Amino acid sequence: MKISIEHLARLARLTVPEDEKILFASQIEDILNYMDTLNELDTGDVEPTSHVISLSNVVREDMVKGSLDREDAFMNAPDRTEKFYRVPKIIE
Repeated sequence: MKISIEHLARLARLTVPEDEKILFASQIEDILNYMDTLNELDTGDVEPTSHVISLSNVVREDMVKGSLDREDAFMNAPDRTEKFYRVPKIIE
């Protein structure tokens, strides 16, 4: 399969210098040849997968824990009201 570097560059909105076009053409040709080699493999008995290795979620069990006391949470607050942190106004 012949791929036009100019066409690919235009699709990707890239400017490719002339000296690099030859290099890229060679590299793309190598990739396509390798893909042709892979296409020759018989994969009829292989189940489709989304990942090469099996994945499982590792999650911890939910445990109810106590939270900070309000006074402890406000201890280092530079400015606060009775129940809230006070922050500078950012919307005019």
